[in-house]
Amino acid sequence: MHWSLVRIRFEQLFERPETEIPLDLAALIVAQEEYPDLDCGSYLRRFDALADLVRSQRPPQAGVSESVDAINHVLFDLEGFHGNQTEYYDPRNSFLNAVFDRKLGIPITLSIVYLALCKRLGIDAWGIGLPGHFIVAIGESDRLIVDPFDRGARLTIADCASRVRQIYGDKVTLQADMLAPLTKRMIITRLLTNLKAIYVNQADPVRALAATERLLVLNPFSQRELRDRGVLGRQVKFYAQSESDLQRYLEIAAAGSDLEEIRRIKRDLEREWGIMN
Repeated sequence: MHWSLVRIRFEQLFERPETEIPLDLAALIVAQEEYPDLDCGSYLRRFDALADLVRSQRPPQAGVSESVDAINHVLFDLEGFHGNQTEYYDPRNSFLNAVFDRKLGIPITLSIVYLALCKRLGIDAWGIGLPGHFIVAIGESDRLIVDPFDRGARLTIADCASRVRQIYGDKVTLQADMLAPLTKRMIITRLLTNLKAIYVNQADPVRALAATERLLVLNPFSQRELRDRGVLGRQVKFYAQSESDLQRYLEIAAAGSDLEEIRRIKRDLEREWGIMN
């Protein structure tokens, strides 16, 4: 019952227009499936309290630069938030309530905290999804780029290119469109994609499937997520849904290297399902 109500709430939230979707609430609802007792309201009030603290630390009529200094001071000096360097792939780094409680996160969740504070403070800010790293841009005419995973360090475009190069070497180079603002739907998609990858690597198909189902709520025409729901559904013995998903994927997917593998998985599924019946 808890799971179904949370999933309905998630679906209803993303039926709203982009401007009416609170990013912090969306991230908390993602976490609610894992934490049944999570009270979203209590964490939203903690955001309010942090914003009040930032207001008390910045001078009157503060500009973007002074506001960034105040946010950094509150988040990283006073509150002790920091990037989890040693257990980067701990699922708790992807759940906003756990990030708040442990003061530990990964780039995207620390950026969501940063963006939520900027929203409360009336500061224009948006997420930027670099390949392999997530950062925040703030302001318009005097725009700043900051890295919440690195205590709000200010970045130049050259620094952004360096971040990408550190992760991918010469395989990926920074392009202008990589600095484009992401919608809230895109940010939560990236959050769930990270979480799904963690669960796949941990051989946890139940949780990986739950992440995939929410990704399909956000991106209902994604062939990749349709395929993955079929593959994961077979692992947890949701045979009817799995067979339907894999058949649909084979019908609509362009010729690719995975089609023969998906046909094999579908044959194996049908054999297992036949034995059970």
